[in-house]
This record gives sequence, structure tokens and C-alpha cells, in this order.
Amino acid sequence: MTSPMSGPTGADAYQGVAAANAASARSKTLADKDTFMKLLVAQLKYQDPTKPADSTAFMAQTAQFTQVEKLEDMVEMLQSQRMIGASSLVGKTVTYMDEFGALQTGVISSAKLNGDSEPTLRVGNTDVQLSKVTEIMTDAKTA
Repeated sequence: MTSPMSGPTGADAYQGVAAANAASARSKTLADKDTFMKLLVAQLKYQDPTKPADSTAFMAQTAQFTQVEKLEDMVEMLQSQRMIGASSLVGKTVTYMDEFGALQTGVISSAKLNGDSEPTLRVGNTDVQLSKVTEIMTDAKTA
């Protein structure tokens, strides 16, 4: 029999939990789907044959799973639209508020999307969140 004190303690345990949380955040969507399916299969596998699962509850769980999948599809579509919108700004002159609250102006050289965050625009040597842009100007040469 093992003692509860025989496992990792202190900083080791914290680092292990932090590493596990970081890994799960990267593959959260896949893990959520897999976990849901595993739980559903286990529920069906280990149910009492004399008291089978309520079909209404089973259908509700299936409907919830379908809703989660559709919401994830919508999130992916929204991210794609955000990136298309941000990429259409490349080459445009923008005015944005820097970290000190001062207005700066520059030309967007690139756009990127990091995970679930809003698009980031590269203006000169500065990364600017799209929400910090206060004005977008068409270059006078191309207008």
C-alpha cells in the first residue's frame, strides 16, 4: 500500500500541474471531444441492465455534443474571418494608440492571429492589437 505522501510535492507537483494545464490548453478542443465520447461510452458500457439509461438523457447528451461541435466550427470560421479582415489591412497606413496612450502612425507590413486572441498587426517594428487601431487610411498613391 502506498502512502499519499509518496508522490511529488511542492514545486515539483506545481510544475507538473502547470505543464499538464499548458498541454491541455493546446489540445483542449480535441480533449473535450474525446473525453465526452469516453464518458458516454463508459456510461453505456457500465450501466445497470436492470435500470438502463434514460433515452431522454442520452439524447440530451448527444444534442449537447452536437452543439459543442457546431460552436467550435463557428469559432474557427470567426477566426478565419478576423484573419481575412486583418490581412486586408496589409499595406494600409494606420493610426493606433501605443502602450503609453500616444497616437502613432505607420504602415502595416503583416498580420497574424495567435490562438483565440485578436489579430496582431505589424506596424514598423511594433506589434499592434487590431483593437488599438483608431484610423485606417488608404495610401494616397494608390487611391
